[in-house]
Amino acid sequence: MRRVMASAPAEEAPVVVPEEQARPKLRTEFAFELPRGYVDDAGNVHHSGVMRLATARDELVPLRDDRVRENSAFLTVVLLARVITRIGDVTDVHAGVIENLFASDLAFLQDMYRRVNSEGHTRAGVACPECGHGFVVDVAGGRLGES
Repeated sequence: MRRVMASAPAEEAPVVVPEEQARPKLRTEFAFELPRGYVDDAGNVHHSGVMRLATARDELVPLRDDRVRENSAFLTVVLLARVITRIGDVTDVHAGVIENLFASDLAFLQDMYRRVNSEGHTRAGVACPECGHGFVVDVAGGRLGES
């Protein structure tokens, strides 16, 4: 039996791509502007804030919380308190802060949470009510409903 070595085709030189170009940087924090604003104990109104991406732990830990066990509607409050890192000058965002938000701000943050954790962005497709022209807006930016 005779062994024959087949020559391998010439390999092309590997293309080296800098890591920044190979994969876009993961965005983990999202700034927002509350429609009404959080009013702190001193009467100051805070509009801007930051929400981070939720982890599996963020979604699991509230399920063990007694407040959530007694009232499942409280899940939203506990979950948002875990992922919102700042509202205005308030950096200690806890369930009590979220409980004191206006209903429109809570609804806004629930929608934003869903967008950033399910879809990975804060953009929404909308259409002009007059002409029907569609376009995209960033729902996290700008003051909504107030001037």
